[in-house]
Amino acid sequence: MRLLLIEDEIEMARALSVVLVQQHYVVDHMSTVEDAREAIKSRVHDAIILDRHLPDGDGLAFLREMRGAGNTTPVIVLTARNAPTDRVLGLNDGADDYLGKPFLTDELVARLRAIVRRSDHHESRTITEGNIVLDLEHKEARIGDTLINLPRREMLVLEMLMRRSGRTVLRRALEEAVYGYDDEIQSNALDSHVSRLRKKLADSGADVEIHSIRGLGYLFKAS
Repeated sequence: MRLLLIEDEIEMARALSVVLVQQHYVVDHMSTVEDAREAIKSRVHDAIILDRHLPDGDGLAFLREMRGAGNTTPVIVLTARNAPTDRVLGLNDGADDYLGKPFLTDELVARLRAIVRRSDHHESRTITEGNIVLDLEHKEARIGDTLINLPRREMLVLEMLMRRSGRTVLRRALEEAVYGYDDEIQSNALDSHVSRLRKKLADSGADVEIHSIRGLGYLFKAS
C-alpha cells in the first residue's frame, strides 16, 4: 500500500515514515505543494497525509484542487491548526479525517487504516490464490495453518503478484509497488526479494509458482 506524506517538517516526516514503513506502507514524502502535485500525477496512492502549513501554500488549497480535479484519494489532514472551526473547514474542503498536532502515532495509524477501509469497502481485504491466503488487514500470508514469515518488501511483492495472478507483472510496476521515491534501489534488489519469496513459498508447500519472464518481469500462476 502506497502513501503520500506531504509534510515540510523534515524530522517529523522522517519519524512518521519510519512508523509507517514498519506498518508495511510504501511512503512517498513531499515537502511542498508543487512536489505533491507532481507526485499525484505520477503515482497512484492509497491515502494521503497532508500538512496544512506548507512553504508554498495552504494544504487545504491543494486538497480543494485535488477534489476539483476528481481525485478521490482518502486524505488525513495533519496540522497544529486544530480549533473546531479549522476542523470543520478541513472536512468541508474534502478531508476524510482531521488530526491535530501533537498526536499519537498509534492513533494516526488507526485513523489511516479506517479511511482506507472506508474507501475500499467493496474490495475484499483477503486475497486467495491457490492455497495461499493473504490477509491485507493483518499483513499475514498463510498456507493452511502455516504462517509464512515475510518481511515488508517480500509481502508487498507477493501482494502485487497475487493481485495480477496469471498476468506478467513488469519489473518497473513491481519496483513502484515496493519502493518509495527516496529509496535507493540496488540493481539486483528486486530479484533478491523475489528469489527469497519463491523459496519460502516452495518450502511452505505452495501450489503456485513465480516464473521469471526474461526481459519483462514475473508471472504468478498455479504450478
